[in-house]
Amino acid sequence: MNSSVKNLNNFPFAAIIGQEEMKLALQLNVIDPKIGGVMIMGDRGTGKSTTIRALADLLPDITIIKNDPFNTDPKGLNKEYETENIKIPMVELPLGATEDRVCGTINLKEILSGGSSTFEPGLLARANRGILYVDEINLLDDHLVDVLLDSAASGWNTVEREGISIKHPAKFILVGSGNPEEGELRPQLLDRFGMHAEIRTIREPNLRVKIVEERISFDQSPESWFEQYESSQLDVQSRISNAQNLLSQVTISDVY
Repeated sequence: MNSSVKNLNNFPFAAIIGQEEMKLALQLNVIDPKIGGVMIMGDRGTGKSTTIRALADLLPDITIIKNDPFNTDPKGLNKEYETENIKIPMVELPLGATEDRVCGTINLKEILSGGSSTFEPGLLARANRGILYVDEINLLDDHLVDVLLDSAASGWNTVEREGISIKHPAKFILVGSGNPEEGELRPQLLDRFGMHAEIRTIREPNLRVKIVEERISFDQSPESWFEQYESSQLDVQSRISNAQNLLSQVTISDVY
């Protein structure tokens, strides 16, 4: 199987049962990042994290300047660089992350000593040209939420310290998820996402049993699972790629 659709640590996207609204919202944002991200709210155990990680495995490689911490696209640059292909980055922001870890830090000691390593990139740099996933975003510190939303809207991250300012690109698809029972979601936060998917626990007994049985089976033999879903995985990947290529030809009529 093509390695781009095979990660034995993640459940195959094509094998996920139900939650069609969530899966569609994620695919649409990958096809057109200008949609503005997606907020997924639902009970614990509804497959939010599993689905997001599974979709990331289907995304195509991107070309970057080799060893560049910002995943810079060499296309259109005036200088020739050595390049490499990497998977579209899928960065998960842990709930207890500090602002320095998210935004990066300016190394004043290096600056004062004349060194060249003046900036230590954070998660926003790693997520550039990829997906930034924030689980339990409704429990995240308000200040960090504002930082994420500002970067997602502007496409840039600015770090300032002691009169020194560093700016780098931070264009990413912001995906947030949360359990409404664990904390209220600020209305202004929801307004900043292009899409909102509200998912519910599957309560049909036969389906619930099937979900558990298939998860146990996957954990026991992931290799055989990917062989079983190879064709379906490639089909999803192909549809996403074709939609991305056709996006510029799409026209939407006025709706009154």
